[in-house]
Amino acid sequence: MGKLWSLEFNIFAMIAVGFLIRKIRLLGKEAERVITDLVLYVVLPCNIFNSFLTSSGGVTAGEYLAVLLVSIGIQLLSLMYGKFAFPHETRDRRCNLAYGMICSNAGFLGNAITEGVFGPEGLLLTSIYLIPQRIMMWSEGLAIYSGVSDRRATIRKVLTHPCVIACFLGLLVMSLKLPVPALIQNPIQSIGRCNTPLTMMMIGMILSEIDLKHLVDLTIVRFTVHRLVLMPLIVWLVCRLLGISHQVTGVSVLLAAMPAGATTTMLSAKYNRDPQFATKMVIFTTLCSIPAIFIWSMLLV
Repeated sequence: MGKLWSLEFNIFAMIAVGFLIRKIRLLGKEAERVITDLVLYVVLPCNIFNSFLTSSGGVTAGEYLAVLLVSIGIQLLSLMYGKFAFPHETRDRRCNLAYGMICSNAGFLGNAITEGVFGPEGLLLTSIYLIPQRIMMWSEGLAIYSGVSDRRATIRKVLTHPCVIACFLGLLVMSLKLPVPALIQNPIQSIGRCNTPLTMMMIGMILSEIDLKHLVDLTIVRFTVHRLVLMPLIVWLVCRLLGISHQVTGVSVLLAAMPAGATTTMLSAKYNRDPQFATKMVIFTTLCSIPAIFIWSMLLV
């Protein structure tokens, strides 16, 4: 429990630094996009690859398969959930709500959280967990907004994503026990260690822009309860019922409790599906995810 409190304090401290950086205008709005791209395409892939090299062997082949199957189940549940949970909203709002259920912020915030709570093994399981989500967000997710799903483009996007490439390379190196020279591993490890600080400071920068007077919306509050409370609760109950390992259950529940992904805002703007509502949805769920993740972490550790 002491380790968890220390982790949460560090997280809040890094979020506070990011909040302060934006408030005093040390970095502008453009910096958020640059930091996001830097983490997703450089820092996080290094972190994922390094986790396969430094893991203590605490993840079994059965757990890899279990977390993959759990993730597929969550994606199918999210798809049905998003389609039927908000029947009385406008069409544009339903698009954002449905996509927000499919695409969480697990690929950005989730990696830092699961690594902090479960160590390198948590990051390994997270990298496998995210493969079905990345497939869904670029297939069914795009179809929600555009009405068209390009399978070939989806496969290309998934297979060429740096995080997926890092995951496959890491699995290959670990399974074949290939030696990685220190000359290569050391810089990868150093870059990967930047993942949590940059991610948390980025969250703080986003939160600094919140105007609470215009943020609260009853529909968004309902969505937040579904996203941060009911969805992870369902995952926890099913995992316990099926006797899935503590480690896989913990990682799956934490990742199911992530806020709506930032791509919700980008796609809603691209297809003109009420981007203001989508932005408020992402920011409000991100704000509420901080205490939600802390509570879920306490229950799971």
